[in-house]
Amino acid sequence: MTDAAAPVAPAASPPKSAGRPARPRYDRSIVEGPLLPAVWKLAWPTMLTNIIGGLQGMVDQALVGNLIGYKANAAIGVSMQMWIIVIIFISSLFTGMSVLVARFAGAGDHDKVDRTVYQAFITAIGLAVFVMAPIGYFAAPWLLDLVNAAPEVKLEALPFLRIMFVFSGGMLVFFMLGGALRSAGDARTPMVLGITLTVLNLVLNIILIRGLGPIPAFGTKGAAMGTCTASGLLAVYALFKLWHGGWVVSFPRGQGYAPDWTIIRSLFRFGLPAGIQGIAANIGGVFMLAFIGSLAQSAAAQAAFAVCYTQLFSLITWTSVGLMGASAALAGQNLGAGKPDRAAAAVHVAARIGLSSAAIVGALFLFIPRQLLAVFGMHDPVVVAIGVQLLHVLSLSGLFIAAALTYTGGLQGTGDTKSPLYISIISQVVLPLGICFVIQRTGTLEPIHIWIAILIGHATRFALTVMRFNQGKWRNITVSIGGATG
Repeated sequence: MTDAAAPVAPAASPPKSAGRPARPRYDRSIVEGPLLPAVWKLAWPTMLTNIIGGLQGMVDQALVGNLIGYKANAAIGVSMQMWIIVIIFISSLFTGMSVLVARFAGAGDHDKVDRTVYQAFITAIGLAVFVMAPIGYFAAPWLLDLVNAAPEVKLEALPFLRIMFVFSGGMLVFFMLGGALRSAGDARTPMVLGITLTVLNLVLNIILIRGLGPIPAFGTKGAAMGTCTASGLLAVYALFKLWHGGWVVSFPRGQGYAPDWTIIRSLFRFGLPAGIQGIAANIGGVFMLAFIGSLAQSAAAQAAFAVCYTQLFSLITWTSVGLMGASAALAGQNLGAGKPDRAAAAVHVAARIGLSSAAIVGALFLFIPRQLLAVFGMHDPVVVAIGVQLLHVLSLSGLFIAAALTYTGGLQGTGDTKSPLYISIISQVVLPLGICFVIQRTGTLEPIHIWIAILIGHATRFALTVMRFNQGKWRNITVSIGGATG
């Protein structure tokens, strides 16, 4: 299966506007020279950003939990579940943008890179203003009813969720900008922006949740207000930089500023499968939680799952997601530069780094699981026993998911966004849920059965993704956005 569009015209010499100062060249170490430093240069900033962003979420929960109570924790938790599912789907066009930007940057075509980034920007603003704000505001009560939020939780969650939807533009611009810069070979600027956003968000949340001087305490709403204000300020700064230049990507000049539907269709053609993939994974997780909730020791199993899979397993996924982004940028740029063999080699290097880091974390899961659980205050014998069992399984599962994510990045970066979608549906939804369903119907479902089902799903995703990448059909995917925009 090949997502082929019209052939891309060669662009060895990017056009330059008269009188316009020369912009920084793209980092040629991505398409030339040693691969290991190139992979690490793109991966580590994303890893660090993910870690800091994850810690900020933990601080938010600690703040509202201590200042307001567990109802506020539940409200933010439920609201963020809804928000993440929607934002994953809406922001899927940025995967499509990354495919185009990486390909054109590899070819050295500044003009097409900038046109793609501008069209992604106006699409993000259009989605925020005309889709997420109105639909999110009116659908928020229904979404909370869908997850059976208790009345007292819904009272706290509704204003939080509505604020997040109505003022979503800044966050969409942040996601768009990070993807554009990384795909063009600059991973440090998104890291600096991400850390700045996290720090600003944290400061505003502390002020708005608890109040300060003349500023009243907004409680749970303050967390949403802080997030939207911080991302909105960042979006204004990004608009200034994109307009005046100074980054590796910027807005085009002298080509008109109307929507270019050819580019926008390409954004969605390559991006929507990634969005649907994210939704499928989240839906699979929701149903898996339902199976855990049906166990005889459901409370203990849910507690173990929340700490082991949601928190500790993130030590592997944070690294792997950074490597996935690096794989996507390297594969896309090298394919754009006419170097498919180097693109393949870059993904293999990223996978080896992912396997090494997953093996180190897996060793901790295997040899000191009780100490890791104790960090989260888990001392109940039943919970600890189930948690140790899960961590032992995840010590192996982490190897599969780390490699699978890097090869997923390789496929998506070259434009094959449909194959990861199909593989995710099979490996993260059909197979693990099917195993749990059959065992539940034919016998007694135990925690170990669910953990093994997760392991089998991860192993299957690894096998299918590596097999698909090694088929090499991505080498024939071409992209184009046509002539100049009017």
